Amino acid sequence: MAQGVNETIAPNRQNDAHQLSPLVLAYIGDAYYEMVVRTYVVSEGNMQVEKLHKKVTGIVKASSQAAIARYYIDTDEFTDDELAVFKRGRNSKSHTMPKNAEPADYRRATGLEAVIGYLYLEGQDKRASELILKGIEYLAKPDA
Repeated sequence: MAQGVNETIAPNRQNDAHQLSPLVLAYIGDAYYEMVVRTYVVSEGNMQVEKLHKKVTGIVKASSQAAIARYYIDTDEFTDDELAVFKRGRNSKSHTMPKNAEPADYRRATGLEAVIGYLYLEGQDKRASELILKGIEYLAKPDA
């Protein structure tokens, strides 16, 4: 049976996540989050790259991720472990911040990305993708 990309690149990725800083988890989580969102948007159908980019950036921007994180907290979507990772990520001191992001939104987005990175590195890709897709569905609701 062929190995997946994750097993080839990082065959021992399980159990490493507990030893990494929340900002490193967010760094990996950001990449995984964006890849899932891009794949989702492309799956909606063929369109111009500019339109793809606009849809993706609307979902991956800090304010959208912060809204998703608030929704997950309000609905108890996070497990206890995920909530602990979220809080560690949210409370981490980052030395950079996008110019168009509110500080509170950026911190929540960092927390969400830390959870996604944690899940990915723990080999829980399915759960990470599930959270991302639930977030996309939440953002699509008119009252979100």
